[in-house]
Amino acid sequence: MLYTEILNDNRDFLAAYKKGRFTACKYSVIYVRPNGCPFNRLGITAGKKVGNAVCRNRAKRLIRLAYRQNEAALPVGMDIVIVARAPICEVKSQIYCGYMQKYGSAEINRLFRSFPVGKK
Repeated sequence: MLYTEILNDNRDFLAAYKKGRFTACKYSVIYVRPNGCPFNRLGITAGKKVGNAVCRNRAKRLIRLAYRQNEAALPVGMDIVIVARAPICEVKSQIYCGYMQKYGSAEINRLFRSFPVGKK
């Protein structure tokens, strides 16, 4: 991933949930929050409701693939947390990647622009 680092700290995940903006679809929920750095930070979560370990790992792989394919279309300098939902296990990778290309990147850009200028 070109402009992205991994988001590991629980404090950063909680800040994205509480202070960030979100968009939801059938397959995932995307939280966005400016981080003030010259790179993005990506965090992916898949809870137990998604399925067993095989389903959760497949969901995370799908999300990582879709993000990697659309990374160039996203603005730089934000924390992105993507939470997988249960239906992502039954979807093919082309469908989720197509969703991220068509709607996901546009929604992330819209959410990022909605933050006040001083907060970026």
